[in-house]
Amino acid sequence: MFCPFCRAEETKVIDSRLVADGNQVKRRRECLHCGERFNTHEVVELTMPRVIKRNGEREAFDEQKFRDGIYKALEKRPISQEAIETAITQVMQKIHARGETEIDAITLGELVMDKLSQLDQVAYVRFASVYRKFKDVAAFKLEIKRLESQHESD
Repeated sequence: MFCPFCRAEETKVIDSRLVADGNQVKRRRECLHCGERFNTHEVVELTMPRVIKRNGEREAFDEQKFRDGIYKALEKRPISQEAIETAITQVMQKIHARGETEIDAITLGELVMDKLSQLDQVAYVRFASVYRKFKDVAAFKLEIKRLESQHESD
């Protein structure tokens, strides 16, 4: 591991801990050359399925695009960074656990909406409004009523 400050190759691990429901290892490191300390995150690299878009095109799963959509829905909401990362990890695990080489965008969106409805209802409605292409306020009202009735039955 190169030091991000002086680019020296010699670093040592000071502390390691599990984060994101045990799916990441956060390591505190110290450069043996300049003495600076920094953090690294270690995750298992999974091969994600290709995404079949609504128009039938296939594209590689773009983790950054996936994360950006979730973060955009949760923008300015009182949800901790750790809770967001845990939710992202859980959805990605569900996708990977399906064992398929391809997943349609509709299924992917539904998995995200399911997780967001558990995490934050406002974020869920935000995401659903873009994902389901709400045309007017009536669509918002309908989705909110559906969400309320779902939570009353829980």
